[in-house]
Amino acid sequence: MTDEAFAQADPQWLALTCAAREWLSGPLGQLLQDEERRLLEEELARLFGSFLVHYGPSAQALPQAPQIQRSVRLGAPLPGMEIACEEQAWPLCEHAADVVVLQHGLDFCVSPHGLLREAASSVRPGGHLLIVGINPWSFWGARRVFARDALRKARCISPSRVADWLNLLGFALEKRRFGCYRPPLASAKWQARLLGLETWAGGQGLVGGGFYLLVARKLVVGLRPLRQPRREPIGKLIPLPLAKVNRDGCEP
Repeated sequence: MTDEAFAQADPQWLALTCAAREWLSGPLGQLLQDEERRLLEEELARLFGSFLVHYGPSAQALPQAPQIQRSVRLGAPLPGMEIACEEQAWPLCEHAADVVVLQHGLDFCVSPHGLLREAASSVRPGGHLLIVGINPWSFWGARRVFARDALRKARCISPSRVADWLNLLGFALEKRRFGCYRPPLASAKWQARLLGLETWAGGQGLVGGGFYLLVARKLVVGLRPLRQPRREPIGKLIPLPLAKVNRDGCEP
């Protein structure tokens, strides 16, 4: 794909997406995404449906969803994207997808509220929205302050704030998980030594992981009350004759 068809697209958005993809393709980004894939596939294994939509700057293969018939990747016009679209202009009908995955979409976007509304409207009632984001209260979130790469541009919105937004959009939060407890060290040797942190901290359910995964279900639209059937008139009312009463109060 090329950018020719998106000549009118926001250049800031395109540049941000490209920078995020480059960072995620590096050693630290790959480490983060490997742990994300593990948790995503655990959650997707219990979901079913016909259509899954994935949005995000990553160039990795989509996570496996064995009980979903079709998975499609949409986003900026970059290699690997099946459907090119802008951040707030998804070419999907309302309630089109059974599952929508936002993987670092909110981290690297121009308008997080607009993107989240677009994703939420694409989920059918009873469907699920999965959001992966960089945890600001972690070593990875702290590295953002001192980074000189694309991580510095990440929004790192807290999971509690995203959960509040989901509640306003009619979603019920089912799960909040964390992963990648190893600090963002460039040394592969140290990463191998600290591998045990993933098992220990993940088993404890600690909240200090480098990323969070929110699993939310869209609430079913309430049923409208049935209208009362209109009563048709049975027939004309015929007035009955009244008995005449004389002045003495007796019938004649």
